[in-house]
Amino acid sequence: MRVATWNVNSIRTRVARVVDWMVREDVDVLAMQEIKCKPEQFPYEAFESAGYEVVLHGLNQWNGVAIASRLPIEDVEIGFPDMPGFLKDHDGPDLPKEARAIGATVDGVRLWSLYVPNGRSLDDPHYVYKLDWLAALAADTQRWLGEDPHQQLALMGDWNVAPLDSDVGDPSLVPGVSTHISPPERTAFAAFEKAGLTDVVRPIVPDGYTYWDYKQLRFPRNEGLRIDFILGSPAFADRVTGASIHRNERKGDAPSDHVPVLVELADAAAEEDDDDRPMIW
Repeated sequence: MRVATWNVNSIRTRVARVVDWMVREDVDVLAMQEIKCKPEQFPYEAFESAGYEVVLHGLNQWNGVAIASRLPIEDVEIGFPDMPGFLKDHDGPDLPKEARAIGATVDGVRLWSLYVPNGRSLDDPHYVYKLDWLAALAADTQRWLGEDPHQQLALMGDWNVAPLDSDVGDPSLVPGVSTHISPPERTAFAAFEKAGLTDVVRPIVPDGYTYWDYKQLRFPRNEGLRIDFILGSPAFADRVTGASIHRNERKGDAPSDHVPVLVELADAAAEEDDDDRPMIW
């Protein structure tokens, strides 16, 4: 199975190149972020014509997440259980939940498409919201794996955190001033490793950015960030046989500012058959 994540930055603008890439790369499941549309506005027909079913969560022209699959989609969940809400200049337990998380099970694998809050600036309430959002997701992840340590779980998406200094090539990000690279954000990201997940792409693709700002010739100068990740449970990571960052999708007409990240999974049935074969002496 080939599973990918991509912040498409408006699916209605980029539907043709997204579907073309999925077909060309033989992608089974794609987690999308920043679809920027309501369900009734989503271009289902293009995906369905290519053989994909789509589930999504979108509330308006901002944010929005989706999962497209050519395998059956089951157990769809909108938002993770403890996901906090946000409303500028408001506080309290009943804040509206943004369209930032959707989960589904495909062929026995629990997949989440996630669009982590940006944070905006270190002194902005959105930054506190971002840290709370990540902490709640990490706590839920730890609970999920505690309940079923053998489950195949992958959290995929735009994390809006560059966890290592080597993930930062954009000179506009300044330590102590900018979001995405602050110690609290990196600590929040590291909490997922403590919860039992690993970055399944970096061991195979140690270098490379996944995002380049549209401004200041960031892409031609390769001044990017690595902020799009696939974090997997041990049972998921054990199936990963390959990974790739598709940098060329940042080229051409009207590209997203992010590129797809893809992993290849070994066939689970084949692995089970191998394990069950009798020993021959």
